[in-house]
Amino acid sequence: MLLQNKKIAIVGGGPGGLTLARLLQLKGANVKVYERDENRNVRLQGATLDLHYGSGLKAIEAAGLTEAFKANYRPDNDRYRVVDEKGNVLHDDHDKVSTGDFGDEFFRPEIDRGPLRDILIDALQPDTIVWDSHIVSLEEKENGWEIIFKNGNTATVDLIIGADGANSKIRPFVTPIKPFYSGVTYLVCNIPDSEKNAPKLHNLTKGGKISAMADSKTLFLSAKGDGSLDFYIGWKATANWATESGIDFKNNKEILEWFKKEFANWDTMWLELFDYDETEFVVRPLHGMPLDQYWETNPNITLLGDAAHLLPPNGEGVNSAMLDALYLSENLTNGKFTDVKSAIEDYEKQMFERFAAEGKETAEMMDWMYSPDGLKIMVELFQQMPN
Repeated sequence: MLLQNKKIAIVGGGPGGLTLARLLQLKGANVKVYERDENRNVRLQGATLDLHYGSGLKAIEAAGLTEAFKANYRPDNDRYRVVDEKGNVLHDDHDKVSTGDFGDEFFRPEIDRGPLRDILIDALQPDTIVWDSHIVSLEEKENGWEIIFKNGNTATVDLIIGADGANSKIRPFVTPIKPFYSGVTYLVCNIPDSEKNAPKLHNLTKGGKISAMADSKTLFLSAKGDGSLDFYIGWKATANWATESGIDFKNNKEILEWFKKEFANWDTMWLELFDYDETEFVVRPLHGMPLDQYWETNPNITLLGDAAHLLPPNGEGVNSAMLDALYLSENLTNGKFTDVKSAIEDYEKQMFERFAAEGKETAEMMDWMYSPDGLKIMVELFQQMPN
């Protein structure tokens, strides 16, 4: 076994890193996950995720967690509505009798990020995750690495996998290639108890998802299992819009006035997004990696998920990360490779190819979505999908 007597560090406790840890532990590997959060409950986990037949669900099955997933996913949360700026419904999945079932390649069951993370954490051996592990830097040692943490701790390991997302601390030790701005910015928020705090939009969403599009702008809503509503306002902006706008993003009235001006043609029902006084808004410029990115394989460090191949939101992010975990774990444990470097090199080759294809589709999607014809194209795409 390539990993015999080796200490493996996975940096980042998101779905990709946790999936890799589970898969490697099933093969007897010595794995630690270093996560910057102080504990598993320190912050609210993000959006609802849909797992796909050939990637996320495939990794869940390989991890032996299909039954746990079935016990925690949210049936019918994958039902989608596409509406215009006035709230007129142009496509409605709620009209369908069924949206599929496990084993159907078009079935994309939804699960909140928090429960998915809990499933993966609970499947790991005790003390696998080292919480409060905010990485400051790495130092290369003979045949390995020393990891230096903000709290003063260190760890010496034989192999590092960076699964620490868009702002990866590990990526600079693998490649100097940096993300670039996509031209689109999101304003992100979560409304707790949406039935009470945003009843009109709660009813419009019907426990599923909404894409509202007009004027080369988007507004996405997603119901969560805790009764809250995630929303994402998207539009074309400069890379430094957050500072250039002069808006105090802790002052919701200023954000509301900006929205009224920039979304002047949109129905007043959307203003309900701003009725809850304690709403906290986050500005998120969307970035991606160059589609032709490449780096020379290192024998003891690599990347997966957004740390490796960041793209603007395209419905594939968590699935790509979990598929990375599946491929990398297989290469490191299937006995087909003579050394760790060869196993990583083959994994990275597959990853680059998948990313280039996925990135091309994402770039095309971003072009039409933020065009005057975005709504029309979105409706046509949904109408072409199999029932």
